Amino acid sequence: MSVGFIMMCHTAFDRAAQVARHWAEAGAPVVIHVDKRVSGHDYASFNRALADLENVSFSRRFKCEWGTWSLVQAAQAASEQMLERHAEVRHVYLASGSCLPLRPLKDLTDYLDARPYTDFIESVTTTEVDWTVGGIGMERFTLRFPFSWKKQRRLFDRYVDLQRRVGFKRSIPDGLVPHLGSQWWCLTRQTLSAILQDPDRRHYDSYFERVWIPDESYFQTLARLYATSIESRSLTLSKFDFQGKPHIFYDDHLQLLRRSDCFVARKIWPKAERLYATFLNTRTNTPKLAEPNPSKIDRLFHKAVERRIKGRPGLYMQSRFPRKDHENGKTSAPYSMFQGFSDLFENFDGWLSKNVGARVHGHLFGPERAEFAGGETMFNGCLSNNPTLRDYNPKAFLTNVIWNSRGERQCFMYSPRDTQQDIDWFTATDPNAQISVISGAWAVPLFRSNQNFAAIRREAARLQQVELHHLSILRSMYVKARVRIWTMAEFIENPMEPLQTIIDEISPRATRRLTEVPQMVDLTGFGQFLQNLKNQGMQPRLMGDFPVGDDPNPQQKRRGRPYLVK
Repeated sequence: MSVGFIMMCHTAFDRAAQVARHWAEAGAPVVIHVDKRVSGHDYASFNRALADLENVSFSRRFKCEWGTWSLVQAAQAASEQMLERHAEVRHVYLASGSCLPLRPLKDLTDYLDARPYTDFIESVTTTEVDWTVGGIGMERFTLRFPFSWKKQRRLFDRYVDLQRRVGFKRSIPDGLVPHLGSQWWCLTRQTLSAILQDPDRRHYDSYFERVWIPDESYFQTLARLYATSIESRSLTLSKFDFQGKPHIFYDDHLQLLRRSDCFVARKIWPKAERLYATFLNTRTNTPKLAEPNPSKIDRLFHKAVERRIKGRPGLYMQSRFPRKDHENGKTSAPYSMFQGFSDLFENFDGWLSKNVGARVHGHLFGPERAEFAGGETMFNGCLSNNPTLRDYNPKAFLTNVIWNSRGERQCFMYSPRDTQQDIDWFTATDPNAQISVISGAWAVPLFRSNQNFAAIRREAARLQQVELHHLSILRSMYVKARVRIWTMAEFIENPMEPLQTIIDEISPRATRRLTEVPQMVDLTGFGQFLQNLKNQGMQPRLMGDFPVGDDPNPQQKRRGRPYLVK
């Protein structure tokens, strides 16, 4: 037999026993290390489950903790026992209790027999490949790490900071070039025995005992001293997320694992019944000659990492709530916001819905309620029109409106009268937003109201300040929305052209030209109304030029088809 297995176990012993039995019954010797923190009862049960197999043995136990020297000690003890008891072993394969063989043992032995002097261990220098996660690269070899990163985090951080401030640096043993890599390796007997029997081993062990995460650097560094041929890769499929945590494989990853053609995979969920039943079944797990190629599935893992980091555009949820301005798109789809149109035109939302085929809402942020299209009290995703619920988080309300209606363009009216002006910056910096503003149109409802003029003047002054603030945001250098602003005077002079532009942008595939504009409210006397505001001490600045006595006369002529006069 050319290969023997070392298994590092600390939990899920029923699954570890299945895997050990699978390899042992196929003829491979197995040496198992069980974490010393495991109870005596669990250890005894695990031992009894494999007592009938002569080529399975248990090594001396150590209390193992992540990132500490104890993991290397456990691997050393198990390796020494493997080399001493099984002279026929040519390669030693280090695996964990959560590993699962993906191919028959004969595939692996044939593969290693064809490469009798090759060591398979990921081994890269920190200067050449910056793949470490956690902020410590070369310093893990030049500083001391006597404290546990998981259990003594405060002491760990303070001691590292102290060493940096005083300029402390450890000297690396002569002849060693620090390397890093996966702790799951497959080494030849010659290389592994040379590491364990090196006359300077005590010196090397003393050095690595204070290296951070030595199980990812001890064998990876020392193998470079003795190996005649190293392939810097692991034969174990092990994937990590952007935080450096291993991906866990479940039953629905069955086809994914098959496509990888790897010999072993970790980390397998202990309750993945289908995976264990499939890959440990020697009758259905037929041999194949394919080269292990985890890059076949790298694309899917890359997408998973990208989805985890960036998320889906416009989706906010408890499991992923991105920081402000770090979202993958503020909203999930394009939408249109109209300010002043509902004040200037009668039934503008009905006219717009007929011409663009979109869902046109009223004032979603109106003071009394959210005016959903069609007067609905509940919108997609059980969004209520209750203003208290909406105003609790207006940005989330808007993003949910867009998300819950993906595939359908959403349009809504907006006004300085609306209670929520907190979304001004949000919409202005949203590339999905199309914002159209008729400045000063808020004065039309005041002009047509029957209030005391003193109250009208005060309200006009307030609304003008609100709109001025909004317009200053829309003219900011940080704006990413598509913004169009017209004064009320220039818009009513020729409303057909700007309306056609808006319609073309919302429905770019529609080739039909507008033949009519929505019905405009009667503005007779509007110029005098603005003059009265001036006379009362309020200076209207956003409406454009409306001379007294010169009532607006908007162009509403139909545009006929062009013709040629001969």
